[in-house]
Amino acid sequence: MKTTSGVRTLGLVVGMTAVLALIPQGARAHCDTLGGPVVAAAKAALEKSDITPVLKWVKAADEPAIRDAFQKTLVVRAKGPEAKALADMYFFETLVRVHRAGEGAPYTGLKPADAIEPIVAAGDHALESGSVDEVVNHVTGAVAAGIRERFSRAAEAKKHADESVDAGREFVEAYVVFMHYVEGIHQAVLATAHHAEDAPAKHAEGGAEAGHRH
Repeated sequence: MKTTSGVRTLGLVVGMTAVLALIPQGARAHCDTLGGPVVAAAKAALEKSDITPVLKWVKAADEPAIRDAFQKTLVVRAKGPEAKALADMYFFETLVRVHRAGEGAPYTGLKPADAIEPIVAAGDHALESGSVDEVVNHVTGAVAAGIRERFSRAAEAKKHADESVDAGREFVEAYVVFMHYVEGIHQAVLATAHHAEDAPAKHAEGGAEAGHRH
């Protein structure tokens, strides 16, 4: 029983690793790029001298600090083009740092706008356009390619599995990789689906403090 449980756990880890491998590290934190939605909200707020657009990106407890930084930025940016550029960057960095801290994530500085991975940009575009087809096609295509590649290796190895012990072991290795990959992805999808179903209730209970992971 312990062996079976261990294999399933390993399969889940392998599968989750495979799924996460489809998403580059930079994409998981695109809120800290100059082209991300947090900085976009900051730019809109500064141009209108209205802090409202940025408040959704921080916890309620952090709102006073952001309001203070916003007011200081408005004062300094009125002193000229150079002062405006410096003040704006100060506010961008402050807002993103506080936002990241609210997520429990480290702040390592603002990244260039082009640091956003295509799939993440597609996700933002989907929300703007109201169509998620591009995202679905990209992700499902990547997952399908991963499954087909591992299946192909296992299927080819299976043809020669009985020719020798070494060939048999090669098949078993390919078989395990294929099965763990498929099982891991399936388990990850089920876990994500359950999380999504529970999210509305948790959000209602937590109110504004429920927050998000971005």
